[in-house]
This record gives sequence, structure tokens and C-alpha cells, in this order.
Amino acid sequence: MATQWRDTPPTDSAWKPAKGISASERANEQDKAAGGRTNRYLPVASGRTVLASIYLRLPAKSRRVYAYLRWPEGRKTRERYVCQVSCATREENLAQAWRQALSIGLASLQRPKRPTESWASSPAVRSVMRANRSRDTRPEMALRSAVHVLGLRYWVDRQPLVGLRRKADLVFPGPRVAVFVDGCFWHGCTEHYRPSTRNNEFWSGKIDGNRKRDAETDELLTAAGWTVIRVWEHENPQEAAGRVATAVLALRASQVRAQIFDRVAELPNNINPS
Repeated sequence: MATQWRDTPPTDSAWKPAKGISASERANEQDKAAGGRTNRYLPVASGRTVLASIYLRLPAKSRRVYAYLRWPEGRKTRERYVCQVSCATREENLAQAWRQALSIGLASLQRPKRPTESWASSPAVRSVMRANRSRDTRPEMALRSAVHVLGLRYWVDRQPLVGLRRKADLVFPGPRVAVFVDGCFWHGCTEHYRPSTRNNEFWSGKIDGNRKRDAETDELLTAAGWTVIRVWEHENPQEAAGRVATAVLALRASQVRAQIFDRVAELPNNINPS
């Protein structure tokens, strides 16, 4: 049946509840599909047990019905994906989803609790880690603003190469320039990086790994014809922007000259200058 649904969407009767069905009838429908009401009880974090239900969903433009376990938690309704169902009727699909949920264990479908202990060596370190952002940092914003003032436009937080899961902070696709703004601590700045006195082995390995990754990224992009510019967070943003602009404009001019030479080479040799 699942193979057939790849060609044609299921009918409403495979997942939608009957029109005008009452709350008690819905409860009976769930009890029957679960093999009894006791199978529907789910323990929650507060220590209480609540009644869970299976919700069937047919996403827009989809030809497959998906089943989710739902339960109340405080004032919110939680849900977790269970499986894809493939029967012809709602009754059969509810039963199929309940069998899968019970075989997995209802409690295992809940969101796992966050650990109460952090691997961070101190509350201060944990605070720094939480505040660390992957994009839109203050040095990035300062450089973007300075480059923008110079009249240059760019992409932000993009992959220069398709298939290479490395994002540059500023990308100039035409001249093929990728700009990275590197934090002094995270990328091991030779001028400002100081090894951590706590958990030194972990942090040294972390920073060394970042340095190797940066070097590999530069090598891969350069081999693909990109110009890589790295800007340290301690650099003056106006000076760094000038370095970026110089490279971008020089490469654009080089591309224009190459295009002109190509067009000249295509001209016929017997053109009459008059």
C-alpha cells in the first residue's frame, strides 16, 4: 500500500477523523487503537501520568501519512514523530501507529532531559560558550559595515563552494573572494591567544583542530580558484575592509581585461579600420 501511495495520495478516510465526531468518540477511537486505555498512559516530568493520543498528518503536496504521539504537558501540547503509516483506513492507521509507539515505548518518544551538569569547567566558561555566536558577531558586523561603505556588496554566511560544508562570513561570488572573520581565542591568534589554565588538554585540542580546519579550508578554496582573506577580530575594521576591497577590485579588473582580450581575439582579421 505504501508503494501505491507514492503514485497517488491517500483518501481523507485514511487519516482524517469523521466529521462531527465528539470528544468521547475520539477517546474511544484512541482506546481501541491502542488496545485499551491503560496503554495510553504516559508519565511526564512532573510525576503525573497523562493520556497520550496518536495524531495523523498528511503534509501539503505529500502522498504519505505520518503519525505523531501527542500528550499534554502543562499548558502546552507536545508531540513526537512515531512512524509512517500505510493502511487504507484511519482506524487501521491509528492501530498501526499505536503498535509502533508501544513497541518503542511511549516514554522513549519524549524529549530527552537536558543534563543537569555541564562539561564547562566553571559558570564563567559556560556563560562564554552560550554567548558565542556562529554569525553576526561584533567584529563581523563592523567589517561588513566598513566594506559596505566602500560600495561593495556581498553575500553573508554562505558556502563559497557547493559541496564544501564551510561557510565564509563575506562572499563575493563574481571575483571569487571568501572572507573569514576569525576570533582570536577560537582560531588561535598568535598575538592574543593564551592557552586555558583549566581543562588545558581539551582546549588545546579544540584550538589545534580549528587551526587545521582553517588551513584545510584555505587550501581547498584556493585549489578551486578562490581568493581567501582572513581577518582577525583584533584588526581595525576599516583597514581590513581596505584589504578586502583591494583584492575584490583587482580581481574584477582582471576579469574585465580577460573578457576584453577574449573579444578582441574573436574579431576577424580583415576588419577595415576606415
